[in-house]
Amino acid sequence: MTSDHESGRSQLLNEDTTKAVEAFNKLGTDEKLAYFYYVYEKMGESITPAAPAATEPNLAPKLMGDFYELSDDEQLAIMRQIVNREDTEYSRAYGSLKENNQLMVWFAWAQAMGETVVDLPGGYNAVEGINNLLSQTEHLGFEHQISMFREIAANMGYTDVQPIPTQAETGKTSSF
Repeated sequence: MTSDHESGRSQLLNEDTTKAVEAFNKLGTDEKLAYFYYVYEKMGESITPAAPAATEPNLAPKLMGDFYELSDDEQLAIMRQIVNREDTEYSRAYGSLKENNQLMVWFAWAQAMGETVVDLPGGYNAVEGINNLLSQTEHLGFEHQISMFREIAANMGYTDVQPIPTQAETGKTSSF
């Protein structure tokens, strides 16, 4: 089991999925953003999309509405802040969402790239780390791809909400 101790979120990950998450974490900020673009470009072919019925776009008005009105430079700055877990207004809005809604935000942004969302720079070539990670991702089964994406999404954005300590950590049984 892999866990994000800062956010308290965790997913059951197999060895291949864990390696893919680790490979993602080794990418630089802009490479992570490019990876998301390529993932969503391949979605429906070699990468399986998450179920849209499991999302609630109305929970993210700042990210799914206001964001589209910003300049390309402002959008890119916000995406970088979210990836880097900076304490900003948009990063907090993202960090307050559940993983499925976080994935929905990236999916919506990817679909709008080049139109109402900043696009990859013209002539951009993916670095070897991105290409390797895309290959790893494509070889994961549906459940493992989704687990990987949830883990990655959960480890972005800012939140100061702390997990509730477990009984094992406190030595106390919860009471009603």
